[in-house]
Parts: sequence; structure tokens; C-alpha cells
Amino acid sequence: MTVQVLLVDDHPLFRSGVRTALQDAADLRIAGEAATGEQALGLLRESDPAVDVVLLDIRLPDHSGIDIARTIVGEPPNGRQAPRVLVVSATQDDALVVAALRAGAHGYLVKGVSRDELLWAIRTVAAGGAVFGPAVASRLRDYFSAVHEVPSRAAFPELSDRELEVLDLIARGRSNRHIARQLVVAEKTVRNHITRVFRKLQVDHRDAAILRAKDAGLGV
Repeated sequence: MTVQVLLVDDHPLFRSGVRTALQDAADLRIAGEAATGEQALGLLRESDPAVDVVLLDIRLPDHSGIDIARTIVGEPPNGRQAPRVLVVSATQDDALVVAALRAGAHGYLVKGVSRDELLWAIRTVAAGGAVFGPAVASRLRDYFSAVHEVPSRAAFPELSDRELEVLDLIARGRSNRHIARQLVVAEKTVRNHITRVFRKLQVDHRDAAILRAKDAGLGV
């Protein structure tokens, strides 16, 4: 069986390198190339035979690769089985790696891996496995070992679990942008949570909320 691969990356030089890496692999075939998320979704709808694995960069000019991965996995074209997604990106940001996995990606490699590693990863993902390069695996271990339990809600019974989590992150000095990335939500969603927290705690500004949170043992 030949694995059909769709390459999605806006850098022509990188796409050329992947083409070269795959050209001598009899069981792998480049089914198409896309420089944007919209192009990728269009090719997936039109591809015959169906694409088996999508090599996807996180940063695309028109859409986040996270959103494209979520669409590919959650809304397979023409009723077909969803292709598997292998992220290949220069980005090693912990929050983005976790966001890619939550979006349904089946693997994550950092650009610069060897040809043998890339071919092995494509074959593994196509066969139903999951792949993480050594650098990504190490960062994931560090990330999840640092994840803390949401503090006891006894001090703030009026807050929802998510609002309590947001309050704890505020008390840790996190910006709205950082909170959004950590929780994998939009900044507008974070602002809405903060507005509700302020209203329920009857405070008017961030410093007052932080004081209340610190007094209750949050943000440590």
C-alpha cells in the first residue's frame, strides 16, 4: 500500500526538501502540496485517492495550523475517513504543542529531523501510531510535570472551575495572552472569564483580584 501524503507548508524550500526526502521511498507518495490552510482543505476534498497523512506546519499565512488540524480531523471531506495529521514545525512552544495534540494531531516533529526520522514518522502515523520527536517529548514531560492541580474551591464557591483556574493564573502574574495560550482559548474568552470573576468577587481591577486570590492561597 502506498501512503498518500499531503504537504502543507508556506516555505517552498522546505516543501522541496520533503519532496526530495520522499522521492526514493516506494511506499510514500506526495499527493499534493499546499501553501495555505484553504489550499490544503481544497486539495483534501479533491484528492483521489484519498490522503492518508497530512504533514502540517503550525504557522500558515491564512489560518492557524491548529485550526486546520481540528478541521481535518473533525470534518473529513466527502464522508471519507479523516487523514492523520503529523505536525512538522519550527515551533517548540509548549502551549502550541499541547494545542496541536488537543486539535487531533497524531504526531509532532521539529523541523530539522533527519530523512530517516521523517520517513519513519510518516509510516508510523499512517499505521495508526503517534510520534513525537525527542525535543518535543522532553518538553511535553516538563510541561505536564509542571501542571498543577486547581486549588481548592472552598475559598471561592461562587466561581466555576474555569473561573477559578483563570483567577489562579492571574494571581501567578500571567497576562491575558499567556492565559489564553495555556488554556487554548481566545483572548476574548479569557477577558469574559475575568469580567465574571471580577463581578462575582465584587472587585474593580486586577490588583484587587490578585490580593483576594493570594489571601486564599492561590497563585503560589
